Amino acid sequence: MTLEELHLLFKQYPNICTDTRKISKDCLFFALKGPNFNGNSFATEALEKGAAYVIIDEKEHQVSEQCIVVDNVLTTLQSLATYHRKQNKAQVISLTGSNGKTTTKELINSVLSKKYRTIATQGNLNNHIGVPLTLLSITEDTKIAIVEMGANHQKEIAFLSQIAQPDFGYITNFGKAHLEGFGGVEGVIKGKSELYDFLIENDKSIFMNADDPIQLEKLGSHLKKFGFSTQNPQYFNIKLLGADPFVSLKFENTQIESQLVGAYNFPNCCAAITMGKYFNVPTEDIKQAIEAYVPQNNRSQIIDQNGYQIVLDAYNANPTSMKAAMENFRNMEAAHKTLILGDMFELGESAAEEHQEIAHLAAQMAFMEVYLVGENFYGVTTDFKKFKNFQELEASIRQHPPKKGALLIKGSRGMALERILDVL
Repeated sequence: MTLEELHLLFKQYPNICTDTRKISKDCLFFALKGPNFNGNSFATEALEKGAAYVIIDEKEHQVSEQCIVVDNVLTTLQSLATYHRKQNKAQVISLTGSNGKTTTKELINSVLSKKYRTIATQGNLNNHIGVPLTLLSITEDTKIAIVEMGANHQKEIAFLSQIAQPDFGYITNFGKAHLEGFGGVEGVIKGKSELYDFLIENDKSIFMNADDPIQLEKLGSHLKKFGFSTQNPQYFNIKLLGADPFVSLKFENTQIESQLVGAYNFPNCCAAITMGKYFNVPTEDIKQAIEAYVPQNNRSQIIDQNGYQIVLDAYNANPTSMKAAMENFRNMEAAHKTLILGDMFELGESAAEEHQEIAHLAAQMAFMEVYLVGENFYGVTTDFKKFKNFQELEASIRQHPPKKGALLIKGSRGMALERILDVL
């Protein structure tokens, strides 16, 4: 079956599924392989549950005419996504960065959907499978598709850019994330910049934070760029009014009171506002969209519980986002402030140094109580309470809970520190 023929079949059955536990009637089941599973072996089950066709790459699993055999299921899914993207008129905005990708994507979607029919990456499905699935959710009436791209090694963003073929792009920032895979901070900059490299090479448009010296240096000569700045009059000016705890900002004669915690979310708001202005979304609609957005899924959530004002930022962590969260927390008005910090993953050889630096920073900021949890934090030199694992932390907090007041919970996804809420 050719790609064109497969696309015709997709138009007839436009629902894609890659998990037999989520099969819907008349979907196309793509039998992907993973480290611990082989989707081909689920072909019969997918058909029994109602899939219209299954796409497989092992002929021995071809149990009926509804099984389409291809050379490689994953590359077929990716090629189909690019083909489908090119068949539609939707403009594609791709974004990546070390921190804030998902929040920025949600803000952009909130703003642009005020005027246009949009689709956006669901959750954080931003990898070599998630990006194709996002593109395949584009429909004939979709005007703008917002595609988030994640990466933890070189050439990954370049590959995703080839799949998505974006018309616009934005990089949130360059931070100390996935240092192990990228090979240090310079590797992060090089890897994330692959999106800008694609856009420049293809003469496409770029949104940028003009207060970021790295972005200014990389994009100085590119003509199709649209930036925001707190001070440079050459770009769209937006002012940060405050962040205690929620971001307040002003552009033109419009003031916005967001429900986003921390000054580190200010550039995320700015990106969405700038794109809204570029795409001629009315200013009042931009204001409403930003003010109505409430973060979910353990991302900078404010939770009032049992006498604690909790800043729950337990979705993920790296040295850059950890420092930003701590600095913002230090500036919050509260009589008593407690930190609960969990290990930061994927730092490679830098892990011990980076965790020690966070411990030193917490000491300098003079927080009242600090709890450190995880194997990396357990190895730092400090006077703070430290625990090898969550179970030890839980036992300590149940016996001696933190004093009531403000509480920052921050750690990598694997630490699952949101479990603290049940303990408190």
